[in-house]
Amino acid sequence: MDINVGLIGYKFMGKAHSHAYLDMPKFFNTKGMPVMKVLCGRDESAVREVANKFGWQEVETSWERLVERKDIDLIDIAVPTNIHKEIAIRAAKSGKHILCEKPLAMNLKEAREILSAVEDAHVKHMIGFNYRRAPAVALAKKIIDEGKIGKIYHFRAVFLQERLIDPSYPLVWRLQREISGSGSLGDLGSHLIDIARYLVGEFSEVIGMSETFIKERPLIRQITESGVGTDRAMGKVTVDDATTFLARFENGALGTFEATKLAPGRKSYNSFEVNGSKGTIVFNLERMNELQFYSLEDPQEIRGFRTILVTEPVHPYLGAWWPPGHIIGYEHTFIHEIYDLFESIANDTATTPNFYDGVKCQEVIEAVELSNKERRWVKPSEL
Repeated sequence: MDINVGLIGYKFMGKAHSHAYLDMPKFFNTKGMPVMKVLCGRDESAVREVANKFGWQEVETSWERLVERKDIDLIDIAVPTNIHKEIAIRAAKSGKHILCEKPLAMNLKEAREILSAVEDAHVKHMIGFNYRRAPAVALAKKIIDEGKIGKIYHFRAVFLQERLIDPSYPLVWRLQREISGSGSLGDLGSHLIDIARYLVGEFSEVIGMSETFIKERPLIRQITESGVGTDRAMGKVTVDDATTFLARFENGALGTFEATKLAPGRKSYNSFEVNGSKGTIVFNLERMNELQFYSLEDPQEIRGFRTILVTEPVHPYLGAWWPPGHIIGYEHTFIHEIYDLFESIANDTATTPNFYDGVKCQEVIEAVELSNKERRWVKPSEL
């Protein structure tokens, strides 16, 4: 079953998705086969260059024209957050299946409108929380579901990067609320929120704080090829540099969360630890092929953290890849995401995580922001 894809966006996420469409059929046996039909972006020459590298058949500069095409089955949205809603709703009304990068929308109202549109249209929809597709994270889910760490007491997670530590880093779209909707909370924290829901369950209430430490940055038009500002023309940063929040889950577990891009030495330190009545699991994206597991059910004389090298064919997704011990990387999480989506379309089964998960994540984001503003505990259910 061929599924014609129209991908909107050609930079960081566009390249990650393009690579996934290109490689997935080479390693996974699936009824749904992607046809890389159209790559869309505003800069035609830049889009064409990426399209030629990855094997897209055509290029387009108007997403409006793309979503109306009768020969497109799936619209993939990999562009800034402020246009997710318009593209997704138009695509749903045109009967297209949709993959959308996170966060789903600028705010909860928009996210709910998108979810309503795809449900009314009865199309498949998936949100790009790709870290669920890291085999070690999927193994963590299996360990929890099988009761190996018992009743969950604590979930603690951090997503630490150093990307914005240099004050001369330009005022890109992710630092402008009117385009991104949120800063580190929405960009990095959304992944932590989704993993928490995936592994632990729904949030009951949150309380948070955030800060913008570097309040102005060089305007992009004043940046040289080296990335250094050429004069003093500055613009205001309108999102958070860092957000920290506490949470209670509906099952009684406690959670702590931190997302920042001002942590020198941390490249992409996306890590979580789950403590239960019988044991603990620990994951760190910078060592994504490993999962640490501690079990109170082990004999006391040999009790301790074991490091599981998650590369065996019995581990999630890895039967399609290399012999044991031959590690995989970040890009494979997108390949696994595309595989699951295309299996869902071909077999008419439920997709996960979908736009419902995107809405639930947006509820937590807005609850944290409201908590920060009003300095109180906020229940996502009150929004």
